[in-house]
Amino acid sequence: MRTTLIRNVFLMIGTAGLIGGAAHAQTDLSASLYGAFTGTSNGNGTVQSPSNAAGFLLDVRHIRNPIIGYEATYSFNRANQKYASNLNNCPVGGILPCPPPPVSVGANAHEITGDWVASMKIANLRPFALAGAGLLFDAPVSGQASTSSTTKPVFVYGGGVDWGLLPHIGLRLQYRGNLYKAPGLTTLFTSTGAFTHTAEPTIGVYLRL
Repeated sequence: MRTTLIRNVFLMIGTAGLIGGAAHAQTDLSASLYGAFTGTSNGNGTVQSPSNAAGFLLDVRHIRNPIIGYEATYSFNRANQKYASNLNNCPVGGILPCPPPPVSVGANAHEITGDWVASMKIANLRPFALAGAGLLFDAPVSGQASTSSTTKPVFVYGGGVDWGLLPHIGLRLQYRGNLYKAPGLTTLFTSTGAFTHTAEPTIGVYLRL
């Protein structure tokens, strides 16, 4: 009797979970604008100072249930870099200027990621958290001498909230943090090789399908 009761309880819980998961499942598309704020890194005799910039983010997201969700993203922003020497001692009798003059490189950053998303619906709000990884491609603007492109892995984390305004349309407010190794875009300086963090406060709109 007790075994049958326990089995029935677990069966009811499992059925409710499947029904709830199916009702919760949803897919949406979003487009957002963000600010990219990156700190200075230091290493290998180089100080690397990225410029702050604005960018845009495109996102396809599917939520199966509060625990399981995933998204694919593409983002773009300007990613200009300034390289300067941090060496205090110069060799005596050197031919080149010492320290060498700073070099600025104009560049664009393209990023693609795949992220895991956990979320919970509360009235017309859906707070969420995300974590994922992808690739960051930094390409110098054409016409610059002694430059080269780089492709590096990038790790992403963040969180935010979807605010439903209409049945299928709403605002998406989120913060995304990006962790990656500093890009070496000029052959005149060695990259710092240090891990760099870019903070991206983001605002956009989503369309729920």
